[in-house]
Amino acid sequence: MVTFDKAKLRQQLTPLQYDVCINKGTERPFTGEYWDNHETGVYACVICGQPLFASGTKYDSRTGWPSFWAPIQKETVREEEDRSLFMRRTEVECSKCGSHLGHVFEDGPKPTGLRYCINSASLRFHPE
Repeated sequence: MVTFDKAKLRQQLTPLQYDVCINKGTERPFTGEYWDNHETGVYACVICGQPLFASGTKYDSRTGWPSFWAPIQKETVREEEDRSLFMRRTEVECSKCGSHLGHVFEDGPKPTGLRYCINSASLRFHPE
């Protein structure tokens, strides 16, 4: 896994990006840059640049966060159990650098039935 200097990341990222990616925070719903983005392209990790999600798997989950039914490749994300906030959830991280992306839930559309609920602050969009 790629590691980064946290002091340098503080200088490179916005305070919200740092909070989400490093401190496992979250952005408020309907406030992120990409929740309502409908352009064609690829969403990559804001820290290491690894491509994570394609616009073809993005859908409107009506939650206020960008939602995808699958990553570009299963290996691009890592899933970890999250028991914070008195809940049991599955955290999603970038498999290359460990950046916190969001959570995955089993209430998504076909074909996977999954909803990768991802913070815009953890992504950088590359239009086609």
